[in-house]
Amino acid sequence: MDTSNEKKLEQLGSFEISDQMLTLAQDNQRQNVFLNAGRGNPNWINKKARLAFNRLIKFGLQESERTIAEGDLIGYTELQDISTHFTEFLSPETNEIDHFLLQMLKYTDQLGIDSNDFVKELADGVLGNNYPVPSRVLKNSEIILNHYLESVLYNGTSLTNQTDIFPTEGGTAAIVYIFNSLRENKLIRPGDRIAINTPIFTPYLQIPELSDYELVEVDLQSTEENHWELLPSEIEKLTDPDLKAFFIVNPSNPGSRALDASALAEIKKVVQTNPDLMIITDDVYGTFVENFQTIYAVVPHNTLLVYSFSKLFGATGWRVGLIAAHKENVFDRLIQTLPSEDQKLLTQRYQLVVKEPEKMAFIDRLVADSRSIGLYHTSGLSTPQQIMEVLFALTHLLAGETDPYIDTSRKIINERYKNLHDALQLAADESCDNSKYYSLINIYELAERRYGRAFREYLASHFEYIDFLVRLAEKNGVVLIDGVGFGTAAGQVRVSEANLPTKDYKLIGREILEVLKEYHAAFEKLNSSTK
Repeated sequence: MDTSNEKKLEQLGSFEISDQMLTLAQDNQRQNVFLNAGRGNPNWINKKARLAFNRLIKFGLQESERTIAEGDLIGYTELQDISTHFTEFLSPETNEIDHFLLQMLKYTDQLGIDSNDFVKELADGVLGNNYPVPSRVLKNSEIILNHYLESVLYNGTSLTNQTDIFPTEGGTAAIVYIFNSLRENKLIRPGDRIAINTPIFTPYLQIPELSDYELVEVDLQSTEENHWELLPSEIEKLTDPDLKAFFIVNPSNPGSRALDASALAEIKKVVQTNPDLMIITDDVYGTFVENFQTIYAVVPHNTLLVYSFSKLFGATGWRVGLIAAHKENVFDRLIQTLPSEDQKLLTQRYQLVVKEPEKMAFIDRLVADSRSIGLYHTSGLSTPQQIMEVLFALTHLLAGETDPYIDTSRKIINERYKNLHDALQLAADESCDNSKYYSLINIYELAERRYGRAFREYLASHFEYIDFLVRLAEKNGVVLIDGVGFGTAAGQVRVSEANLPTKDYKLIGREILEVLKEYHAAFEKLNSSTK
């Protein structure tokens, strides 16, 4: 690929560049095995929840036949005695999944959930035979999802009874819905300043720059020198009252660092100084850090929590995520303080769907806005997706004090991280706050370590920064992701430790070094010809 094409390529987003690399890598010159370490979807899945889902489908179909049974046309489920029918359907002594389903009933009974209500919600949910009612979240599902979030993200803080949840089509939909409703409710306006902890998942940088928003981004920058930690000097920027919102992925993507206790304490101080600050935290990787604590647990009144089940449970294709908000929050409060003209416009917007629009909570406005108001009555995440979220959550909640599934997922990630760093002969970051889900590799720094400063300068000055990724794909069959689109300096590349067999991470390390070796050979040849 020539320089002009590489410059055009650099104009694309990081994931779009990665897509361009796929064709090159699959037909690579050395006919190496194709290794795509670009995407973050894991190559493991949760078995138990999926088997339970299938058993619930069979039960739901059997239960529907009680009302109508005309060949392939069957009827509807009924509430009365449905939990009794369910326990009669199960064979917990001989079927491990049936035992799990029975334990679910016992667990939810302890939460005060009516067994008939719960089983009917499960049966109708997996069958998808009704609209989601309530639109925002199924009644019993919200209770269980709240307990799950508290178990994996809050680290001892109790917020179960104070949190409203809106299940969404993955974390990606949650991001889109939040930006849209912040704008629709006049909480952000063109020209407003928002803070973003960089490097960060690319949409958080791209969406604010769109003509829909035209926001001014203020970087709270984490650096390689500080192992991608968010330092107090950066957090201090949030005290600026002109900053409307703060967006963060925690643990970070691609830096993989979670905020430690001191950083969380600094954010708590900031909110005391700047009580109108809106915080959006995306915690999809939180379960990969032991004793993780979300910002939402520290400053819940100022924070929207985004979470996705996709990474831990191997469910990127399911599109299952959520938004959580405290029942008393800064978003609702700020809406109440908007100028009267804005209040009038919002009343007109939401009076189509509620009798008292001025009392409509921001999280319910998210639901209505997600379907352009007019389709509010048919809004909400599909019921099969909601039930899958519940089943994923229950596999953890029923695991006891320690969850072998989560422990195993962390072990896999750790081993792959070690294999990559050993192959590259790079020191590993063994901090307990490092999720290790991704690694950022500084190609220029690696070049200097192996061949000296002069070679690093040659590499940076003679080639477009994207050239390394092109060569790695075109010649060696390895696809990584450019870090610049995430907000890193040129030369940083992201490696996902999630989506390839563990043994392949040693191979990726060797292929990276092989490409550097070829650059270095060209460097030496150039030097020898000029002597």
